[in-house]
Order: sequence, then structure tokens, then C-alpha cells
Amino acid sequence: MEAENNRRNPYIFTSEDRQGVPRDATHVIIDGSVKVILDSEETFLGHPTLLDVVCRDGVIKVAQAGFLDCPSLTRVKMPSVEGIGRSAFKDCKALMYIECGKLEFIDVGAFGHCKSLRSLNLPSAKTVQMCAFSNCEALANVKFGKELESIGFRAFNDCTSLERITIPLKDVMVSSVAFSGCENLKHVDLIEGALHETIAYLQLEEWRNDVNVTIDLINEILPNTPDGADESWGEERAQ
Repeated sequence: MEAENNRRNPYIFTSEDRQGVPRDATHVIIDGSVKVILDSEETFLGHPTLLDVVCRDGVIKVAQAGFLDCPSLTRVKMPSVEGIGRSAFKDCKALMYIECGKLEFIDVGAFGHCKSLRSLNLPSAKTVQMCAFSNCEALANVKFGKELESIGFRAFNDCTSLERITIPLKDVMVSSVAFSGCENLKHVDLIEGALHETIAYLQLEEWRNDVNVTIDLINEILPNTPDGADESWGEERAQ
């Protein structure tokens, strides 16, 4: 009954809040007056019962360790957030659903060890830093948009369930070990942009030593590639 009441009457966190989020809160709405979610007062860091977080328009950044080690956190909706800080959601082992249509920058280890995360849609992502999604063992599908510019060192390290990624057909800077340990990665879908050496950048030889397998992969993905043109990014606004 208490959990149901929390769901129906979520705690609303505003920039004027001086009490902090109650430790028994399960559902929280972060008001748009909160531009950056900080960890300075450990408002959400390590919160034991938090299940669901909804950020209203106006929240643009989650700072370093903002939601680090929230063991019960299952869903995060942050439609206007543009930047995620270092280790912001690391060790949120129950996290399954992320909505982040404007997210551009994902810092080091931001979602590391989120072991329940199964799918990602990152249409605005520009930069994915080192180990951003490392050890997300259930992650099976990742979809990037045409703005993607770089994927860092071991960004998806040991995502052992990862089977499919979607990336733009352009010169994306991808670390040679960005997908190390992703032994089940079988499909690379390519979207808008000029055709360059994207396949080589992904270091498919690390996953497929057999040349014939690589050729089969290329033959599989190229017929599904739509026409289009790359668009440039504006400056990152999340400070």
C-alpha cells in the first residue's frame, strides 16, 4: 500500500528543496527548476528504495555520481538532459529503462555495471566516453543516431549479450577495443552518411577472424542502408 501511494503521489524535488529526498521515497519527479542534478548532498546517491525518476523539461545534466549505486532504480526518464557525468548511474543494477532523447555526452563509466539494462536508443548521442556501458551484461541492442562522433576505450567492454548496434555511415572515431568482450555481436546496421571505412573502424576482425564471416556481415547490412546526408552538431550546451 505504501509503495502504491508513493507511485500515485511521487515526491517532487525542486531547486528550493532543503530537506532532501526521503529515504523511503520510491517515485520522484525532478522539477525543471533543477538544471543540474548534483551529488554534493548525496540527494540521490545510494538511495535505497528509489524505483522511478522522471526529469521534467529544464533538467539538462546529471553530474558525477548523481545516482551512483541506487540498487532499486528501474526507470529513468530525462527528455531534456544533454550530459551524463562520470559514474552517474554506475552500479544501478536494476536499471532497465532509460529515456533520453536529447542526450549528447556520456562520461566515463556513466552506466557501468547496469546489469539489467537491455536496450538503448541514443538518437542524439555525440560522445561516449571510456567504459560508459562496461559490464552491462543484459544489453542486447544499441541504436545511435547520425550525430555520433566517437565511442571511447572499452565503452561497451564485456557486454556479453550485445548482438546488434546501429551507427551512422560516416567517419565515427571508435576505439579498437570499444567492444572488447562482446562475443555475441553479430549485426551492425548502418544509417545516414557518406560511406567510408566504418566497418574497419569497428575492428570487426577482433570479433570475426574469418574473412568470409566479415563479408557475409557486410552483405547483410548494406542492403538495409537508407540514403541520407550527415548533419553537423552544434556546441554542447550542458556544462
